[in-house]
Amino acid sequence: MSNDTTIGSILLTMLRNIKTKQSIYLLILWIVLLSCQVVRTTYDVTEETVKATYNVAKFTAKSAYNAGKLIYIVGGFTFKVVAAPLSWPLTRQEIETIDGLPPKEAIRQGKVKKSPYVVRGKRYVPMSVEQARNYRETGIASWYGHETYRQKGGHMTANGEAFDPNGLNAAHKYLPLPTFVKVTNLENRRSIILRVNDRGPFVEGRIIDLSAGAARKLGFYEKGTARVRVETYEGKG
Repeated sequence: MSNDTTIGSILLTMLRNIKTKQSIYLLILWIVLLSCQVVRTTYDVTEETVKATYNVAKFTAKSAYNAGKLIYIVGGFTFKVVAAPLSWPLTRQEIETIDGLPPKEAIRQGKVKKSPYVVRGKRYVPMSVEQARNYRETGIASWYGHETYRQKGGHMTANGEAFDPNGLNAAHKYLPLPTFVKVTNLENRRSIILRVNDRGPFVEGRIIDLSAGAARKLGFYEKGTARVRVETYEGKG
């Protein structure tokens, strides 16, 4: 027998036995209390379910962070994000300060996304996230990181990630870190999605620096530079 059937039978019996106003008041009070109990029980279960789901999600994110590695897909390209030890040197050692702090201290505090930074005495102020959404620029791209092939150990990008010379990474002077961009080589029409996680290039006339791996995919690794179009990418998956 279901709970609804049991409650219905009880109510029917009580209705048949009502003889005074006091009995009616008691019946109404019993119904109200029963309703509150049902609502309370449903809420408690829902609340605990939400908490459990949140805890699982938080644990998953924490585990991934502790492992120091995240892997996800954007625009059909696979990105591997690895946290770099603070003992590693920066790929851009010419960065003097970030948000008024020594670069590694700013990285440790997480003050790198759109914080102003100084290179060779010049202060750079990155775009806001809102400004970056409409970013589109045409200019010269180069690639960097060849020196890391010859050195032992790893290097750290300006947002604290391990630099991968073969990865789909890029450096930009003004975009928030990280930002996904679509880069098109205007000389051969090849396009690729890249993750901006570093600062640069600090060479006059260049708008973006790519990893060696990205330069190979766009077909200008041997040449060294190419005319490209860079635009913010906000596609799904």
